[in-house]
Amino acid sequence: MGDLNSVVIVGGSLAGHATAKALRQQGFAGRVTIVGAEDRRPYDRPPLSKDFLAGRTAVSDLTLEAEGEELGVDWILGVEATALDVASRTVTLSGTTSGRTRSIGADAIVIATGSHARRLTSDLRGLHTLRTLDDALALKADLLPGTTLAVIGAGFIGAEVASTAHSMGLQVSVIEAAATPLFRQLGEHLGSAVAGLHRANGVDLHLGIPVVGLRGQGRVTGVELADGRIIEADVVLAGIGADAAVGWLADSGLDLANGVVCDSQGATSAPGVYAVGDCSAWFDPSLGRANRIEHWTDSRDRPATAVRALLGGPIQAGGAGLRAPYFWSDQYGVKIQFAGHRLDDDEFVIEDGAAETANLLATWRRDGTVVAVLGMNQPRAFTRHRKALQLVPSK
Repeated sequence: MGDLNSVVIVGGSLAGHATAKALRQQGFAGRVTIVGAEDRRPYDRPPLSKDFLAGRTAVSDLTLEAEGEELGVDWILGVEATALDVASRTVTLSGTTSGRTRSIGADAIVIATGSHARRLTSDLRGLHTLRTLDDALALKADLLPGTTLAVIGAGFIGAEVASTAHSMGLQVSVIEAAATPLFRQLGEHLGSAVAGLHRANGVDLHLGIPVVGLRGQGRVTGVELADGRIIEADVVLAGIGADAAVGWLADSGLDLANGVVCDSQGATSAPGVYAVGDCSAWFDPSLGRANRIEHWTDSRDRPATAVRALLGGPIQAGGAGLRAPYFWSDQYGVKIQFAGHRLDDDEFVIEDGAAETANLLATWRRDGTVVAVLGMNQPRAFTRHRKALQLVPSK
C-alpha cells in the first residue's frame, strides 16, 4: 500500500503483538495502535494450562514483551471492537466518550481478535473454561487439595489441564465424545496412544460418550453422560474447542467462513484489511482452500508475512513461504509434537518406537512424500522430519 502512515491492530495478544513487532522490524515508522479487549498487555497462553495452573510460573513470567522492548505503540486496552467499516477502515469501539460512539481509523487494519472458548450453558459455580489469564486464575483458585476434577473434552487444553491437575495430586476424570483423545488431529491409532498416557497415570477416561448435562444446585456436583452414568466432580472444565472471535465483523462484508477468509498472505477481500492468528483463515495451497489454524507458532510467525504484503514487500506466490502447521503439547511428562496436514487416506507409518510406549515417531505420506509427522518424546528425530516436510496438494 502506498502512503501508509497508520495501522490499527485489533487484538492485543500474541498475533497482535507479533504484528506490531513485524511492522517495526520491517521499517514501518508510522503510527501503530493496538486495541485489546482484555485490560492486560500481551501474555503467553500455553503455560496457563500447565506451569501457571500448577503454581510453577507467576503472572510476571507470562509477558510476551522482551525486557527493554519499545515498539512505540499506542495501547487501547480493556475495550472491545464492535464493528468495522472496511471502506473507511474505521473500527468502532465499545463504550462512549461524551455521549458519542468511539471509533478509530487508519490507513490499514490488521484483525487479530483470536478466538473464544466454547461454553456450556450453565450458571453453576465450579464450571470453567480456559482461554484467558482470568480464566486460569479462577480455575486455579478452585483446584484445592482434595478436589475432584472432571474435564469435558480431551483436546489440547483438556488433556493438559488433566495432566497438570493429576500432578497436583487431584482426582481427575476425562470425558471425550470422540473415539480417542486428539482424534481429529491424530486419528484413532495414535489418539489411542494419548489415551494410554491418561490411563497409565491413573486418570479415568470415558471415550465415545457425549455429555448430556451437569448436576448440582448452585455449584456443580457431577457430569451426566448419555449412557446414564454420573461422573462426580467438585470442579468441571469444559475444554470443548474455540470459535473465531469474528462476531463483531458480521456487518463488515468480509467473508467469515470459519474465521476471516484471507489469501495466502493474510489479505482479506477489502483493500488494506488483513487478518492474522486464530481468527484468520489463510488460503493453504496444500489443501486448496482457506484453513483456520489455532496454533501458537502460526500466530507468532505469520504476522511477518502479512506485514510484508501490507508494506508492499516481495510476495512469495501461492503461499510458498508458509510453513507446515505445528503444535506441541506436554502431558504426563511426555512431549507430543505434530507438524503438517494429515488426511485420513494418507499412508501412515510408525518409523520408530511403538504407540504403547509413548515414545515413537510416526509419519504420514501422500504420493510417497512425507506430509505430516508426529513425535512423542522424540524431539531430535521429529525436528529433522519437520524441516523436510513438504506441502503436497490434497487430491
